[in-house]
Amino acid sequence: MISAPAAALAPPDLLRIARQVLHEEAAALYGVADAVGATPDFARCVAAILGLTGRVAVTGVGKSAHIAGKIVATLNGTGTPALFMHAADALHGDLGMIQAQDFVLAISKSGDTAEIKVLVPLLRRRGVPLAALVSNADSYLAQQADYVLHAPVAREACPNNLAPTTSTTAALALGDALAVCLLEARHFSAQDFARLHPGGTLGKQLYLTVGDLSRQNQRPHVGLDAPLKEVLLEISGKRLGATAVLNAAGALAGIITDGDLRRMLGGHLTDLETVRARDILTPAPATVGIDDFAAEALARMQARNITQLVVLENERFAGFIHLHDLLREGLV
Repeated sequence: MISAPAAALAPPDLLRIARQVLHEEAAALYGVADAVGATPDFARCVAAILGLTGRVAVTGVGKSAHIAGKIVATLNGTGTPALFMHAADALHGDLGMIQAQDFVLAISKSGDTAEIKVLVPLLRRRGVPLAALVSNADSYLAQQADYVLHAPVAREACPNNLAPTTSTTAALALGDALAVCLLEARHFSAQDFARLHPGGTLGKQLYLTVGDLSRQNQRPHVGLDAPLKEVLLEISGKRLGATAVLNAAGALAGIITDGDLRRMLGGHLTDLETVRARDILTPAPATVGIDDFAAEALARMQARNITQLVVLENERFAGFIHLHDLLREGLV
């Protein structure tokens, strides 16, 4: 039975412990970074994975298995096909998921766990390349592997030096380094990322275009000689807070917003019947291309502190995109 603490820790003690853990783990990562360059194995491992026709199978047991699952998710999301195989389950049938064209990355702090010692000879019989992500470079796993990804850890952040803390952080970070190197080597672009992450706000930022949103809106526009009443009706009727002003050739001459109207009325004009669109338009308004990403439209609105942009298609007026469109999609 776990005994209750004699007394609760004071907030200053809690902060001291938290900072100590973070400093210890950060210091360990510097050691891992140094170890990456100590041998050619990391670069050789990256090259081997790039040449695969199969998948990277990442395996481990205990906390290393959880780290393996996250590395698999990162590899899959950045263009390297991967799968997770629990080292214990591999001994009870899951080994069948490993094919001759695959590559195995085994994660183990000690490199000497019982499951790993049983699994490695079985992998060797299948003839698949094996990389070991270990803290102990002299371990059984490291000695049997084709590539050693060394993540040295002097001690865990746990005061008893028992709970996997620093070692799992080091393994996770080294797995991230591997995934990012592969990403860079594949010239994996933001568009590639978007194809694999279509859901949620992150995906929308990378695939949703201005046209996807602006085509749902009406296209308020008037001619240069439109009277004030027509301008008012166009702005209020189409509910975008503005109207484009087009010349006789249909090219964009400017924009009139509801703010322009308020400023005009505040100027104490006496003869509103004579006012025409050309008299109150703002020339050279802010625009965005119909094929630009919606996230770019948001950035332009924020930079200018405005709520709508004129949308252009082949340099011709194609409508408006409004801040409300972006809010509706959760991009703001």
